[in-house]
Amino acid sequence: MDNTCNCLEDSCNFMGIRPAMVDLPYPAIKVRGRNQAYANLLSVDYCGSVSELSALTQYVNNESRLSLEKCAMAKTILGIAMAEMMHLQKLGQLIALLGGTVDYTAKLQNGKRMLWTPEHLSLPDCAGKMISVGIEGEKAAINQYRMHMKMMDDPYVNAVLARIIKDEEYHIMLLQALWNEAKG
Repeated sequence: MDNTCNCLEDSCNFMGIRPAMVDLPYPAIKVRGRNQAYANLLSVDYCGSVSELSALTQYVNNESRLSLEKCAMAKTILGIAMAEMMHLQKLGQLIALLGGTVDYTAKLQNGKRMLWTPEHLSLPDCAGKMISVGIEGEKAAINQYRMHMKMMDDPYVNAVLARIIKDEEYHIMLLQALWNEAKG
């Protein structure tokens, strides 16, 4: 009888993992007033192709695939995923306060609506490519947030987005450190 165990009980332990975030509070979640156009912009950040939902889903997938062989890397990626989940929640609250609907549909400027799909994800097989895709995704998110901030005249919303950008910059730093460890 084969007594080998194909189990996870002695593998990577994720107890105590915390969101990978800068140590700064978030601004209050409030808006100047209802504004459907602003809610639509944030819906793209919430669930568009470059979005918190896409980032969260991609990081959780990567963590699952790395946890058996690269535990330390998987733990860092899970911490990043947890922060993305918090960003998703804050964006959802802002969208609702602005009078929008949180329904996994990005409302694009051309009037089209795009339901979130896993086709937005890039799921490479090797750890190095996972990290580089993560870095590029974080950079794209920062650029998109900055563009949206220029399009919105709401200091409360923009303060939350600026705070999220600080976390995204931190994620780039963490991912670059993982990249350097993997190479070296």
